[in-house]
Amino acid sequence: MPTDYIAAAMRHARYELLPEDEGFYGHIPELPGVWANADSLEDTHADLREALEGWITLALALHNPIPSIEGVEATTP
Repeated sequence: MPTDYIAAAMRHARYELLPEDEGFYGHIPELPGVWANADSLEDTHADLREALEGWITLALALHNPIPSIEGVEATTP
């Protein structure tokens, strides 16, 4: 898994508190479809990272383009 890419993407994560104690929502704006929600901010962060890893794995397997983030490519070792 390209750890430099994951670290760069997670620095771009945005979180918001959902209304009425519904927990938190997080997403990475540069990567459509990479989002998560959970009861706590910590769980949302962990779930978002897991969603990102799955998204990268699938994109690589399907040979879909993955945008660079902060000049880092997903294929960077």
